[in-house]
Formats: sequence, structure tokens, C-alpha cells
Amino acid sequence: MSEPISALNHASYDGIAKVTECGLQGMITLRGDLSDKVLAKAVKDATGQKVPGQREASVNGDTGVCWMSPDELLVLVPYAAVNAKLAQMTETLSGTHALAVNVSDARAVFCVSGSSAREVMGKLAPVDLSADTFQPGQIRRSRLAQVAGAFWMDDAETFRVVCFRSVADYAFKLLKVAAQPGSEVGVY
Repeated sequence: MSEPISALNHASYDGIAKVTECGLQGMITLRGDLSDKVLAKAVKDATGQKVPGQREASVNGDTGVCWMSPDELLVLVPYAAVNAKLAQMTETLSGTHALAVNVSDARAVFCVSGSSAREVMGKLAPVDLSADTFQPGQIRRSRLAQVAGAFWMDDAETFRVVCFRSVADYAFKLLKVAAQPGSEVGVY
């Protein structure tokens, strides 16, 4: 049996910001009533986090939970633990109107870091990324040029970006172009 590999096998680029494909990440899409106590317990048991509010991300390393829509969360767990966490969530949610699906191998994750990370992301997404408006702990689902993606900040200089695995190469090339030396815009 072959070993799983990430979409771009840890590709990286150093420019005005560092762009790195993060590797394998366990991801579970959880759909249901976000105010349901059983759903909240499933999230807490899997991640140690409470259900986040609108446009919030509570992520620490490879574990956490992100608000994706009024009835959807993205649950992050270590890749090696995703099947066990999904089974645990499915058992907890038994009898509850909810859906939990392992989407780990259908997604790619990138890290954009450095003092110009906002510059890089701001070139690609139609989102106000000023420090007053977008801060760690917030998430946006948006466009990255021509593809759908979601992103949040781990800290003041680090973004994590999630997109479909099928467009990982395109997304990586977009991020590389936006991070080319000499491409600073000076907005952020």
C-alpha cells in the first residue's frame, strides 16, 4: 500500500513572504445546526475547542475548528488521527441531524508567512486585510484569483490557506507570483 502524500509534497518559495505547502492535514467537514449541544460536544471532544462564532477560527497547530457557513464547520485534526476522530464524531452525533465527512485528501493547505504576508494575500483575495479589520482568530471564505479558498491567520504574520487539492498547483503558483521580490504594493 502506498503512503499518502500531500498535494505538492511540501513545496516552498521564499520571496517577500515565505509560501509553503503544509503537508498532510486531517480535515472533517461538519454540517448541522451549530447551536446543537450534541454537535458542540462532538467538536469539543475532537478538538478541545468550542464551536466558533461567525467568521472565527480557533486553531492551534494542526488541531482546531473553523466556521465556514451558518451550518458548516471545518474541523482540523492531525492527519493520522482523522479516521478515529471521524468515527468518534459519528458516534457522538448518532441520532442528530448532522453530516461529518473526511475531506483531508481533497484539500491542500498552504502557509504564507512573514512581514509581507498581508501584502501577498491582499493581491489575491477581495478582502480588507488591514490589521484593524482582519486579525488572528478570524477566517474568510473567498476567492484567490480564480479559485475558491479559505484562509485565517495563526498570528500577526502568518496566514493558513485551504483550497481544493485539484487546484493546489495553481494556488501555489498564484501565491509565488504574489510573493515575488519587488512586487510590494505597500498597502499593508
